[in-house]
Amino acid sequence: MATPQKYTKQKTPWNQGILVGQKRPLKLKDIWTIRIRLEISKNTRNLALFNLALDSKLRGCDLISLYVHDVATQGRVATRATVIQSKTLRPVQFEITEQTRDSVCAWIAERRLEDRDYLFPSRNRSNSHISTRQYARITDSWFEWVGLDTREYGTHSLRRTKPSMIYKRTGNLRAIQLLLGHTKLESTIRYLGVDIEDALELSEQTEI
Repeated sequence: MATPQKYTKQKTPWNQGILVGQKRPLKLKDIWTIRIRLEISKNTRNLALFNLALDSKLRGCDLISLYVHDVATQGRVATRATVIQSKTLRPVQFEITEQTRDSVCAWIAERRLEDRDYLFPSRNRSNSHISTRQYARITDSWFEWVGLDTREYGTHSLRRTKPSMIYKRTGNLRAIQLLLGHTKLESTIRYLGVDIEDALELSEQTEI
């Protein structure tokens, strides 16, 4: 006797009807528009979050789960930091520029955070950090300020912004690979969307 076939209810894909793919990096004018608006609104946390997202080049899940001691000691923010990536379990280093140090320091002081605290603690859950969904909502509001389509820009736009700028200025893929913590150069090439047009432009700028 044949065994009755079991039917399971298929779940609706989370990205149904949503445009997915590589998110575009921000342009310099967009960065400064968002930054100035955050400064004017005196939103200390979000200014620190925005600046650190750009400098660290971390994935959103790694950024929001930072502890204070990852970037600062006794309220003093370091010029460089090293973090273990949750996806690869490999360390990645990043710089913390002066304006980012100032904004992070101001946030730590305002919230009176201790070294063992999450840098961006949740306001609704004790002993936790802001969620990835909350981070996405925050970044969407930034993009909307400057008229960017949130289907084309997302949290990954912040991770891609500085590496894209560095690549355009230097063409140094190896440096970008190290900054992003990629294990393979091919991953960096795909991540930046490097194509033959980019390669030709770089070649045309080099005289021998």
